[in-house]
Amino acid sequence: MGAYRKKAAEVGGGAAALRDGAPLWRDGAALLHGGDYNPDQWLDRPDILAADIDLMKRAKVNCVSLAIFAWAALEPSEGDYRFDWLEEIIGNLHRNGIFTILATPSGARPAWLARAYPEVLRVGPGLERNLMEGRHNHCYTSPVYREKVWQIDKRLSERFGEHPGVIAWHLSNEYGGECFCPLCQEAFRGWLKEKYGTLTALNAEWWAAFWSHSYSAWEQVEAPSRRGEHNVHGLVLDWKRFVTQKTVEFCAHEKTAVRAGGSTLPVTTNFMSFYEGLNYGKFRNVLDVVSWDSYPEWHRPDMSGARRGALTAFAHDYMRCMHPERAPWLLMESTPSVVNWNGASKLKRPGMHALSSLQAVAHGADSVQYFQWRKGRGGSEKLHGAVVGHDGTADTRVFRDVAEVGQRLAALSAAGLSGSLVRPQAAVIFDQENRWALAEAKGPRNTGTNYPDAVFGHYRALWAQGASADVVDMECPLKDRGYKLIAAPMLYLQRAGIAEKLRAFVEGGGTLVGTYLSGLVNENDLCRLGKTPHGLTDVFGLATEEIDALWDGERNGFAWGGGECEVRELCELVRPTTAETLAAYRADFYAGKPVVLRNRFGKGTAYFIAARPDEAFLAAFYRELMREAGIAAALGGIPGGLPEGVSATLREKDGRAFIFVLNFNETPVTFTLPRPYQDIETGAGLAGQLTLDAYGARVLTEV
Repeated sequence: MGAYRKKAAEVGGGAAALRDGAPLWRDGAALLHGGDYNPDQWLDRPDILAADIDLMKRAKVNCVSLAIFAWAALEPSEGDYRFDWLEEIIGNLHRNGIFTILATPSGARPAWLARAYPEVLRVGPGLERNLMEGRHNHCYTSPVYREKVWQIDKRLSERFGEHPGVIAWHLSNEYGGECFCPLCQEAFRGWLKEKYGTLTALNAEWWAAFWSHSYSAWEQVEAPSRRGEHNVHGLVLDWKRFVTQKTVEFCAHEKTAVRAGGSTLPVTTNFMSFYEGLNYGKFRNVLDVVSWDSYPEWHRPDMSGARRGALTAFAHDYMRCMHPERAPWLLMESTPSVVNWNGASKLKRPGMHALSSLQAVAHGADSVQYFQWRKGRGGSEKLHGAVVGHDGTADTRVFRDVAEVGQRLAALSAAGLSGSLVRPQAAVIFDQENRWALAEAKGPRNTGTNYPDAVFGHYRALWAQGASADVVDMECPLKDRGYKLIAAPMLYLQRAGIAEKLRAFVEGGGTLVGTYLSGLVNENDLCRLGKTPHGLTDVFGLATEEIDALWDGERNGFAWGGGECEVRELCELVRPTTAETLAAYRADFYAGKPVVLRNRFGKGTAYFIAARPDEAFLAAFYRELMREAGIAAALGGIPGGLPEGVSATLREKDGRAFIFVLNFNETPVTFTLPRPYQDIETGAGLAGQLTLDAYGARVLTEV
């Protein structure tokens, strides 16, 4: 047992922090509430550091993320490690009941490191080495950078890995970016050799004979760039995969350094939602806990609160499914008030902070944390929102909003919410590598196939009816997860055996929804030979023949449910074999041809939508599919369904339901509850009509 464990009782609160080595949130003890704390910027102001402790307690903060960008304070010159100030901060926090998620500082290197070892700086796509700037301006391949990061990570682990106030490790910050330096170019060629074995195989899989771009020596292969090759789609796709792998390797390198220092605490890193630069699914076997940074643009005049609420839910569910077991995750960053990078950075309206915070919890978060605790005085984020502003007081609307969330989280913790699970009966497939391939496809619609938005349309149709959905990639298992319905829009690129998984799902009795632009290419973006959608033609009972691209503003349509539905962007022409036509195009030379089809396959049913439909159709379509598949809404039985802009999301634990009912409208909403409930936070019984305030949020359980 380490020294810190032995003196836990002396420090105070140690028994609450760790139970048999389990972190605070894992045993259902508490939801975490806090944020990024940067005391290294205030070491010359002990009065401010003392005030921070008092303010944190008043805001019911129980956890902070510490030392994320503190490398210069931890190692002001090479080999000169100064950790005493950090130990004092962690100890003071812990004595006051506030725990620490301790960061490794690799997200921003100090100036001395860049000056002494220029190779650690990235080379950009223009093939020029960067100067010292920004945050993630370092090469993940550089042996020097890896060694310097290893040294400081290991020393931090040795010093703080058993401190009773530390409950987890925050590896780096928002990994991202790419480097085109000679080290990375050589590593890329080595990665390709391992993948393909021979140049013959590489040339074949990249179809490099096109435009006479075949490679005759490995040294000829270079990363795609604006100065070089960028029309070989296999090259572009493999480069993005390589960048992901190098980033994941670097993350694993940091975890190994922490373990080498003796700490067994869980590790996380903060993701960035649908960030296009990395395939986050590849981190599944490295991270113990998933966390992400959520910054929705609330209150935009060109977007309804309902749409923004659904988009944010979509991101939360995507992040939750980055964990192999879909375990509770951490909201690592959010703003308590305003960001500083939008074209117009809007303040959160009254009620929105609690609503957006509880929405994250509804979708599986066991924390609400902010960037940042206290506003800095300089730098690019000096005007970014914070719990404590430049006035340094609690007498602000923002502080009161944060304290309210802290109070509500404490009530939900007392009710046992922490550790509860979101286990939907529906899933929507969104795959990052498929996104990459569609972006490079060069047709059929170069003004945008809008893959993320198209997938979101299917997700929103379920969300609006109070049905939770996992958002999974092609690598996720589909078997034994309790799914009754899977939506798989635009599976242009097939990988990870997705066709076989979907076939087995339908054969076993599941309901599948597929769409246009599916099953066209293999994992290396080579067009499939034979009928498409590849491997699923008999499942859908059809084969695709042609696809028509529409200009922005151009529409076709079909009749559905006594009304007319519009389609846009892409209209695929299909030839049914065993499928039943449910709707047909109304216009153009393909008027009368099938657009919505249904096919019975095995014990299940597969639907195919051959064009991109409007959201009104998707809402009606999924309402019927939910009924057919036996998918219950979190708040089912409401006459007419949930009001527009209201969501209901279910978390469960030990047979108890936690139902989050959230109003994303700027006006109050009243509707009739289908049965009696109890408000978990207040204990009040609820029956009959329920009124939600503007941006109101209630957490209910059945009685």
